Amino acid sequence: MRGAIAVNNSHSEELIMAERKASVRQLQGITFAGKTDSNHWVVMDGPERFGGSDAGVRPKELILISLGGCTGSDVVSILQKKRSPLQGCEINLTAHVRDEYPQVFTDIHIEYVIYGEDVRPADVERAIELSTTTYCAVSAMLKPSVKLTHAYRIEPAPKPGHPEQT
Repeated sequence: MRGAIAVNNSHSEELIMAERKASVRQLQGITFAGKTDSNHWVVMDGPERFGGSDAGVRPKELILISLGGCTGSDVVSILQKKRSPLQGCEINLTAHVRDEYPQVFTDIHIEYVIYGEDVRPADVERAIELSTTTYCAVSAMLKPSVKLTHAYRIEPAPKPGHPEQT
């Protein structure tokens, strides 16, 4: 089934829902490779003490990367549409995990580092607001169970060859 149609009885509107698929295959031990509809592979693994080869990102870490990539692409796109003199963007995420199983994230702090001269704080704040309240689907999926907070800072663009560019 490629899509589904759901009827919202309160407004009698039809909502078309897209379907996404992923396939995850064991390579060895607890090393897995996953592929989605975009046909790109991601290797996931665990530490050697749990039977892994330590050859890939941990599955839970992919959630942090996904959140950073989702909200980051929104913020950059919005700033570009506002013709902001953006020269780079970095998203730093810090998550806390509960001690008991399942060891889920309890809170995630998102720090947006915006690089560029004359980037207006109001534009950055609006871009973050739109991403976190409207556009970022990963954020929307996490919000019901994880406390999400954010902050930003605007920095001058690093000079060519500066360590921050690597």
